[in-house]
Parts: sequence; C-alpha cells; structure tokens
Amino acid sequence: MPLNETCLTNVTETEAAVPVAEQKFRVGPTVTLRPVNDVITENEDGIVELYIDNPSLNDVTLNVDARISVPAGIHVYGQGFAQTGAAGTVYGIFSVPPGSARTIYINIKGEKVGTSTVHFSGLYWPGDNKDDYNPISLSHPFIVEQASKNPGEAPSFEESNPEEVSSSEENGGIKAEGEGSISAPGFGILIAAIGLLGVYAAKRK
Repeated sequence: MPLNETCLTNVTETEAAVPVAEQKFRVGPTVTLRPVNDVITENEDGIVELYIDNPSLNDVTLNVDARISVPAGIHVYGQGFAQTGAAGTVYGIFSVPPGSARTIYINIKGEKVGTSTVHFSGLYWPGDNKDDYNPISLSHPFIVEQASKNPGEAPSFEESNPEEVSSSEENGGIKAEGEGSISAPGFGILIAAIGLLGVYAAKRK
C-alpha cells in the first residue's frame, strides 16, 4: 500500500514588539517630589525626596526626566543627575521597571543667610510612548539660617535600591551651582499658590 507522507514544517514563533502607541500604564505609577527638610544650617542640608514607584501590574518601564534649577548662592547635589549647559541647572533620567520603586534624595546647601527658591520640574511616561507623558513640578522656598559648612562638597548618598546605582553615581552625584537669578513668568504667584508643601502631579489629559 502506498505510504502517505506528512510534511512537518517547523514554525518559529517570534514575539511581536508592542507598538509604542499601545505602551500604557495599566495602573498609574507614583512619581512625587517632597521636601523633607527646608531649613538649612551649618551642618544640616535642605533635602528633597524624589520617589518613583511602578506597580507590578504594569507591563512597561516607567521613565522619568527630572530637572532642577537653582538661584545664585545655592548648591544642589542630586544622585544620578548630570550637568546641563545652562548655569544652575541639572537633569536626570531614571528608569524603573514594573514592580520596582526608587527613592532619590537631593541635598541643598546655601552660601549665605536668606530664603531662596529651588524649582523642580519633570515628565514621566510609559516605555517609549513619550506622547503619553505626565508632568510633575515643585517650586519650594528653602530658608538658610546659617551658611552651609562646606557648600562646595558633595554629600554621600544612599537610596532605596543601592544595587541600581551605577559607578558614575557613586561619587556623590552631580552638583548644580547657581550663577545667576532664576526667574520665570508668574513664579512668585506659583510659589504662593503651591504653598509650603506644594507638589503638583497631574495627567496631561
């Protein structure tokens, strides 16, 4: 009897990449800026906490672009931040995978007694879908009661996930030194509206 032959074809299954437009958060992440200490003394820095939390229900990485602008006489040290071309401005880009959280501390030192405002701003988005960004900002006054003992010396940093710190971040972070006044339209009004703990984080939509 003739033998029926069956041809078997090997099919290689390839995992299709998720289109950028479909990269979204299933559960909204948490990205907050919070002043921890806003009074600067000789031996105590001002501190701002940047907290980033990407819930495990999400399938995409949370990306955050944060920027800090400082006035003259104020020094800012932030772990994972890099110097920009503009005087008194630093920026940092942080990626947090699903099911992870990261806390970054920003130290603020002052050269002279007085009150100075530091402006924090940034954006965060899911994966590579930058069109689905959300803003975050904080304008906060810091009171310098005593000039910092070593305003030009970077502090040592610790964060919630030290294993994620690259070698470039182990040197105490990057410093921002204000070389001129930072101003923006309605800046004083914004500060008054936000208040002492004015943190704003809202979806663009």
